Formats: sequence, structure tokens, C-alpha cells
Amino acid sequence: MAGGALPLTSAQTRSLRRELLRWYDAHRRELPWRRDRDFYRVWVSEIMLQQTRVAAVLEHYARFLRRFPTLESLAAAREASVLAMWSGLGYYHRARRMHAAAKVIVRERHGEFPQTAEQWLALPGIGRYTAAAIASIAFDEPVAVVDGNVERVLQRLTGNAGDAWEQAQALLDRKRPGDFNQAMMELGATICTPRAPQCLLCPVISFCKTRGAHYTAVTAPRKNKELCYALVRRGDAVLLVRRPADASLMAGMWELPPLAAEQINGHAPLLRLRHSITDSDYRVTVFVIAPDQRPEPAVAARWFTVPQCERLPLTGLTRKILRRAALQAQVGHSTPS
Repeated sequence: MAGGALPLTSAQTRSLRRELLRWYDAHRRELPWRRDRDFYRVWVSEIMLQQTRVAAVLEHYARFLRRFPTLESLAAAREASVLAMWSGLGYYHRARRMHAAAKVIVRERHGEFPQTAEQWLALPGIGRYTAAAIASIAFDEPVAVVDGNVERVLQRLTGNAGDAWEQAQALLDRKRPGDFNQAMMELGATICTPRAPQCLLCPVISFCKTRGAHYTAVTAPRKNKELCYALVRRGDAVLLVRRPADASLMAGMWELPPLAAEQINGHAPLLRLRHSITDSDYRVTVFVIAPDQRPEPAVAARWFTVPQCERLPLTGLTRKILRRAALQAQVGHSTPS
């Protein structure tokens, strides 16, 4: 079978499109970026959803749009403000490139959004999938998308690992390309899942070649790491250090001072928590260190009050630690002595 061929007749292809869209219309999740086809909101959602679960995006999406409700407000913002609103989502290069793209649209395109996938590809941070998703959803361009969910659905439908982009384009409904693309992604996310797919609920099971779990690429095992941080307070301020501007991860973001094992010196831990990013799971321990006992940081350190911290581009882990420590302090203060 050719890489882009589908094991379906023209009539079967039309029937599959019809059944999938009927299912999507009845069962799609109510997500805030689906309430309209506003170009800006579609773009923000697609950038946030890259390599990130829907559940993790929901709160950040609402908060981000409250702070930057328009393209112009995003383009006019400082990068630090954009990163502060992005904190906790990870993959911070996405925020930096979206900010850069907003400036290009405002300054070079006079606020006019690209309307085709090819035009979107010319902007920072836009790859083939994102360009096709925005162009099809917001502008009805008949161009297919392929993400991990769509690729898995196609492999199971066809029974082979051919050219997913060609297969997706051949299957695409030209009259409702945005809805069809979202339906394929929705099917992979909720029904045709990597493990234990719910085949009896699948609207297109009659067209499926595998009828169940099908081989997909094995992901590399996750890495397990341990981290220690110092929580250093001075009055109502906390000490933070800034990651180097050339750091490979989270460059320029603020975090608590890291501690090496020899710097703990018998201090009792304030709290322990787990944190996951990309391909790594971290076990994190936080120690309260007095200002006069704090280790000298390898990079410049500054004191920030809690309100100032809320406006900083903190790493997601640091924001989580500060909120957990604040909650723990509240519980401690409310406990009778």
C-alpha cells in the first residue's frame, strides 16, 4: 500500500467523515477556545496545547487572556510579563516565540493575522502542525493536522504506519476542515487512547483495521532526579536567583537558590513534593535557611516580596513551592499552640 493511501473506498471515506463529525458534534468537550473562532484565541490555545495536556492548559489559558486579551496587548508587553503569565506551563520558548510573533503581526503585518498555513509558517514558533491547526480552525483552510493523537488514530484505522500527513489530508473533510481536524484529535485523546482504547464507543470502529491496541512507538523511560532548594526569608521578602540567559532550560527565569547535598548541614526539611517536566520526574526537598546561613549563590540573587513574586517569570516549580509553603504557614498559624 502506498504511504498516503487509505484502505477505504470513496464511499467509505465519505461515510467515515460523516460519522466522525456526527460524533464530534454530540460529544466534543466544551473547551473555552472552542466557543468561537477568534483568530487570536485559537492561536493562543494551539501554542499552549503543544506537548501539554488540556487539563493543564485550562487555568493558564483563562489567566493569560485576562492579562493579554488582545494581540496588541501581547505585542506591547514586556517579555518578563509574558513569562510570568506562562509560569507553570513549561516549554517557555513557546511563550517567547509567541510574543515575538505578536510583534511581527502588529508591526510588520499591521495587525492582520495570516490566513493560510503557509503564511503562518513564516512566524516565530509556528511549525507545520500549528500552522495547519490555526488555518483550518480559524480560517477554514482545507489542510490536515497530524499530532500524536491523529497519528495513532490513522495507524489503527489503516493498520500501517504510512505517511500520516498524506493519509490525514486524504481523509480530511473539505467542508468542515477545522471541525474534522479537532474531531480526529478528540477521538485520539478520549476514545482511541494509547492504552486500553474504548473501541466499543468509537464512532468509526467499522472502518478500523486493528480494532484495539495497535503498536505505537515506545517512549523512552522517564528520568528520576532529586533536587534541593533553600527558602530564605527576610521579613516579608524571599530570596530568589535568576537562571542564566543562556541556560538550555527556562533561561532568565527566577527560582529559589538550589542546594547541594553538602550545603544542607543538618537542616530539617520544610516540605517535600514531586514535580514533573518533559521526560523527568523530580523529588524535591525544600529547606528553610536563615539569611546569615544561606550559601553564596553562583549567580546574582535578589529579594522579592510576595506581590512582586506574582509578577515575576518564576519557574513552575518555584511558584508551586512558594504557594505550598504559604499554605503550610497558614495552616501552622491556625493551629492552637
